[in-house]
Amino acid sequence: MTVLMRERSRDEAHRAATPLELFFDLCFVVAIAQAGRRLVHDLAEGHPGHGIVGYLMLFFAVWWAWVNFSWFSSAYDTDDVLYRVVTLVQIAGVLVLAAGIPRAFTAGDFHAVWFGYLVMRLAMVTQWLRAAHGARGTERRTALRYAAGVTACQIGWLALLFLPAGDAPWVFVVMGLLELSVPALAERDRRTSWHPHHIAERYGLFTIIVLGETVSAATVAVQSALDAHEEPGVLLPIAAGGLLLVFAAYWIYFAVPIHLHLRSSRQAFLWGYGHYLVFGSAAAIGAGIEVAVEESVGTAHLSAFAAAACVTVPGALYMATVWLIHSRHQKRGPAQQLVLPVAAVLVLACTFAGHGAVPAAGGVAAAAVAVGVTLTARQGAALEEE
Repeated sequence: MTVLMRERSRDEAHRAATPLELFFDLCFVVAIAQAGRRLVHDLAEGHPGHGIVGYLMLFFAVWWAWVNFSWFSSAYDTDDVLYRVVTLVQIAGVLVLAAGIPRAFTAGDFHAVWFGYLVMRLAMVTQWLRAAHGARGTERRTALRYAAGVTACQIGWLALLFLPAGDAPWVFVVMGLLELSVPALAERDRRTSWHPHHIAERYGLFTIIVLGETVSAATVAVQSALDAHEEPGVLLPIAAGGLLLVFAAYWIYFAVPIHLHLRSSRQAFLWGYGHYLVFGSAAAIGAGIEVAVEESVGTAHLSAFAAAACVTVPGALYMATVWLIHSRHQKRGPAQQLVLPVAAVLVLACTFAGHGAVPAAGGVAAAAVAVGVTLTARQGAALEEE
């Protein structure tokens, strides 16, 4: 049954992610995995510039489409037949995009990526027009501005198809800034009624799924290396260190509740936009572990230092970004505030450990978690005594 789309209340009790949203997230991770595989290939072949730029561009496309849907669904999810069908169309679009990622990486051919994005954005515009149909006044104007902004940006992405492949990074910079400005412009008179707890849960669940993809990619890499070279003494330290790093990444993210910080659109936008680096670095950790495994068995064309950096740089970036946009809002005192920034620097320093970098970085990450837990426990005990 189709119902008139109305805004949901920001104060709605027990608001939680739906099975459709979780299915949506899982399908998006397919595209992230494709971008990660191409990043691994370029890094292992000694082409870091091409690989990193391509990864940042295509990851932005995937991440931003996910962001668009997640914030809209927080405000307008009706979970009726039409809403579900349109959402499934968006999923089909991201699968087309995912299929086009290899050609975009290797040949600069963005036709499939653009078409997949077109499918997703047409579905998104349909949702916003439906929301406008059920609204009045400033709410209606906000929905129409979103529809117009998304449409204009999709037309702008046509530049990828007509300009030389070498101009693609500049197209992404310009269009990325325009895309990021659409919510601010659309909501200048009235913000949409996104639900703070629901948004925090959606981002948290997507973090878990991305970390799961990281574990999966690293596991496959270790398995393939073992099958081909049978060198467990070399691979097990990398696997153990990588696992510690991923476990710590999970623990660090969920150590503090964040929904109470999302009180205004400005705070929420900065927090939400910052997750481009959180999600991107989390996925890149898995790619880095794959590269470290390939280098350790002699199948990668880069140095041990460069292979180590493929893990330590995204690991340090993850810690620094999570602290900056997420954790510091709930930390008390200089000791708690310094744990993650210091750990990020130490993880980066592990790059100089060469073949021992991944286990060393995993050890630093685990130590950071242990220190953070200890400081929090001491603070709780002190408050109880008072």
